[in-house]
Amino acid sequence: MHHDQPNNPLHGIKLETIIIELEEHFGWDGLAERVPVNCFRNDPSVKSSLKFLRKTPWARDKVEALYIATFCRENPWNTP
Repeated sequence: MHHDQPNNPLHGIKLETIIIELEEHFGWDGLAERVPVNCFRNDPSVKSSLKFLRKTPWARDKVEALYIATFCRENPWNTP
């Protein structure tokens, strides 16, 4: 079953891709400053971050919001 999500800027983007791109852009330290969770502070890795974020909806929401604010041109929060 395929559902179009034209208003979802994250549609089709894997959580792993989000983490990798944010880490490349901000580094682990910068990511930990913006989203203060232990998976970014203590011995960070993509694997440990995926595990934590999949179990913790509030943290995943913050990471996804940071990704949208950083990389999406059509940011729904920045529209006039």
